[in-house]
Amino acid sequence: MHKEKKKVIRLKRSVKRRLFALICGLYIVGLSCFLFLFYGPVSGFQNFWITSAMTTMSHQYLATWFYTDDFIQEVLAKNSVIEVDEVSDPNQIKFRKYSTTIYRNQYEKEILVHDKDAVYKLINISGSGYQGFLVAIYDPSRVHIATTAYLGERGESILTVSKRENAIVAMNAGGFYDPDWNSNGALPHGTVISHGQVVSDYIDAGMGGGFIGFTNENKFVLGNMSTSEALNMGYRDAIEFGPYLIVNGKRSFFRGNGGWGIAPRSAIGQRQDGIVLFLVINGRLASSLGADMIDLCDVMENYGAYNAANLDGGSSSELVINHEIVNTPVAGGTNGLRDMSTFWVVV
Repeated sequence: MHKEKKKVIRLKRSVKRRLFALICGLYIVGLSCFLFLFYGPVSGFQNFWITSAMTTMSHQYLATWFYTDDFIQEVLAKNSVIEVDEVSDPNQIKFRKYSTTIYRNQYEKEILVHDKDAVYKLINISGSGYQGFLVAIYDPSRVHIATTAYLGERGESILTVSKRENAIVAMNAGGFYDPDWNSNGALPHGTVISHGQVVSDYIDAGMGGGFIGFTNENKFVLGNMSTSEALNMGYRDAIEFGPYLIVNGKRSFFRGNGGWGIAPRSAIGQRQDGIVLFLVINGRLASSLGADMIDLCDVMENYGAYNAANLDGGSSSELVINHEIVNTPVAGGTNGLRDMSTFWVVV
């Protein structure tokens, strides 16, 4: 009996030693992997981590905890978007209706095959590490900018705006002043034009971008210009944001991953036949990590965008159809939504 007791004690000690050794081994392996990823010779993870963190606005500490400011700036310099230095040429947009059954590729077929009287078509998209939605809008005259009813005071939910505007489709638009990354969406960045009128003109030095919008001829035009120049060009609905992805059929040049990391994304564009494209990609989910600028540009190019631009992304990426949320927003508010200031709506 005494021998059996000693044997049990020895067995317990042996199990404890093995368990301790296993924990130590896992700790060492985990630490080694951490150090290799964050500080090793392979730069891919560092680029992903730093660019993703530094463009979230609210989670930049995820980069600044681990890297010096100089190293962060060095990485950001190697990952950036160099936009096409042109203004969109509206004359290249020629509205037309198709009767063909021959398509250049699967993407064109997805866009052009639709019900006769359809206002829009929802297309599921997916790529390496992301999943999202593309909406083809067949009548660009229906696309407008809507804003919170409380400009300068607070933003509103996209569902609230969608219902008030009686919108068939609604998507987030430009950025907004966000001190300490905890604002209420009251002040949209830059100039906002709605139905031919300047409804807001707030310049936030922390955000860049040119005009993104539609002229009175329902043509989507991108261009860096003053507000007076934009009005003279005939913008009826526009915001200021960026970067531009495609201008006059030419892709922007991307250094590295484009410098915006991987996150939920939104974009807008127009094909040469006038069809408007809304794009929202889910992110920060197990099923969809998100997209970088190159992914965004690839999708828009695949579906024939002649002009296309990035919109506010991250927690702002939201898509609503017939007053129901289509994507999976990650802002953390009710239904994952956040209050914002500007929206693209199809009415």
